[in-house]
Amino acid sequence: MLNIIEPTKQQVPLKKNKLVEHAFFDLLFRSYFILATLISAISLLIWLAYLNGAYVMVEYGLSPLIWHIHEMLFGFAATIAVAFILTAVQTWTGLASIRGTAVFSLVILWCAIRVLLWINTELTVQLAIAAQLAWWLTTIGVFTRLVVKSHNRRNYLFIPLLSIMAMTNIGILIADIQGNIGLAQHFAKSVVLLFTLLMAIVGGRVIPFFTVNGAKTAAINNHPLIERLLLPIAILGIIVFLAGYFVTLPFTPATLMILSSLLHFARLSRWRSISTLRVTLLWSLHLAYFFMSLGLFLLGLSYFDLGITFSSALHLITVGAIGLMILSMMSRVSLGHTGRLLQPNKMVSVALIAMSLAALARTFLPLFELPLLAWQLSTVLWCFACTIFIKIYWPILTTAKI
Repeated sequence: MLNIIEPTKQQVPLKKNKLVEHAFFDLLFRSYFILATLISAISLLIWLAYLNGAYVMVEYGLSPLIWHIHEMLFGFAATIAVAFILTAVQTWTGLASIRGTAVFSLVILWCAIRVLLWINTELTVQLAIAAQLAWWLTTIGVFTRLVVKSHNRRNYLFIPLLSIMAMTNIGILIADIQGNIGLAQHFAKSVVLLFTLLMAIVGGRVIPFFTVNGAKTAAINNHPLIERLLLPIAILGIIVFLAGYFVTLPFTPATLMILSSLLHFARLSRWRSISTLRVTLLWSLHLAYFFMSLGLFLLGLSYFDLGITFSSALHLITVGAIGLMILSMMSRVSLGHTGRLLQPNKMVSVALIAMSLAALARTFLPLFELPLLAWQLSTVLWCFACTIFIKIYWPILTTAKI
């Protein structure tokens, strides 16, 4: 017997956008890890060509120096930080982060900013400022919604931290196009110090945890006094440094920077770093934290005319601390969040060593009056490390989770 059903209005299935459903846009870390790593290498090669007189940069909008600083701090470092935070927030809150169309839209916006700043006319920089502000408001808004909805108060502190970073980002761009390159540089240096605060918060949480699990050590307990003092002193040092451009202070932030670095060293001394030497994704995190601590110490010393310049010390933080920690965390997160074992390709160790050498070359070769060699060698090593990462992780980040 046939079961006859009266015909109804035919329902046409909605067409799915296969592009936005691609694994590359599944979560923000996939696309941003690849794109930001790629843009950092390209930006450095362009900057090196400019320094060697082999390339003339357009100067109608941003000055070449601020373009270089902006692309490394925000096109690379801040982009990776946002990708990591908007991925980790799922674990912190138990709520789903953005994916698919939302990720695709943010990627397009991010790419548009890079192109606008590359064209570098007054109009395109103004458009880039508007787009950069939209990018920050969107990412901070997504994070805020998730932590507030889940009452995840422990991570509320990322909201003001990211907001201050966003304001200084916009401040750098506006100051430079108005001709105040000194203020733009000061804001940029302040952002580097903000990154040390971010690394202190995230590193203080994850590095001991990863060490215990990965190196099979006894439990690591941070000293209560160190933990109570570290963040307030670090924040005060940043405030004093930032304010020093606008008002005349009877003291410099040097003492606070040195004191902050000593607290970081004391904290690191409890993390059993020696036990991590055979674990690629651990020793690199410990070394990055060491570079950050040493960088802050050298920043403080730079105020006393002892041979180390502020710029060299700052690059130990930007390359050795930020660059190495980002490369290590990307290598770890890319495996863990795609369902793979935390057993990286052996070439990852080579990339991490190259990044470490890049930091040392950029920081210490200028002390021997070899600044051009420092720029060239550190750029080559950075690009070599990034090339290895992209080659190894491209198939991982562009295929579905296992």
